[in-house]
Amino acid sequence: MVNIQNEKLAELCASKPERFAAFASLTLQAPDLAVQELETAVKKQGLKGAAIGGVVDGVEFSDPKFHPVWAKAEELGVPLFIHPQGVPELGKRLSGNGWLGNTIGNPLETTIALSHLIFEGTLDRFPGLKIIAAHGGGYLPSYADRSDHPCLVGPKGCNPEIKLQKAPTEYLKQIYFDSLIFTPEAIRHLAAQVGAGQIVLGSDYPYPWQLAPVDHIFASPSLSDDDKANILGRTAAKLLGVAA
Repeated sequence: MVNIQNEKLAELCASKPERFAAFASLTLQAPDLAVQELETAVKKQGLKGAAIGGVVDGVEFSDPKFHPVWAKAEELGVPLFIHPQGVPELGKRLSGNGWLGNTIGNPLETTIALSHLIFEGTLDRFPGLKIIAAHGGGYLPSYADRSDHPCLVGPKGCNPEIKLQKAPTEYLKQIYFDSLIFTPEAIRHLAAQVGAGQIVLGSDYPYPWQLAPVDHIFASPSLSDDDKANILGRTAAKLLGVAA
């Protein structure tokens, strides 16, 4: 299935290279196969990285079984785009009105995935790994400073054998975040936390979460014209290795 998906995406992009670029899918439940798929996608099919979920069969991305995949992405210099699929374990609590499985569950999954990558030392092990987190990185950037305190407040909840090279909030500056967070104020806070240079445009198209996904960028008084141009295309073009 993944082979067909990647082949057809590559064909579509090749038919209109001035319009389209694509991420591969990966069989992450079989990391060795995922490594091969990523190399084929980038070197032979012209795809620009891979789109992945937030967890694989209940196993977090920080698990060593996935290290070969992150190593290959780092070697190839291509980004991995984390787009969540919710937290099914919370299905009962997220049932009811408001589509909470998506409204709350999807950002929560991204928050969990990024936090494991930080606290388990994965981003130290692969400092050149390029990660893009959907929906502004979930809740993590909104409350990131709390992450700098748990090992001080409750050291029993932290593994003394994992010695991070910097404060947890500093790792946000090596992650990219999409701009699908709705308002100029949300963009201001995200840029203050991670740097405007780490933000790329997000639309969630064809889902109508944000019908005019560029308007809040243009309306952000905290961003310079250069910041806006970078978010609206230049940063993503550099990440994907395409013309801006």
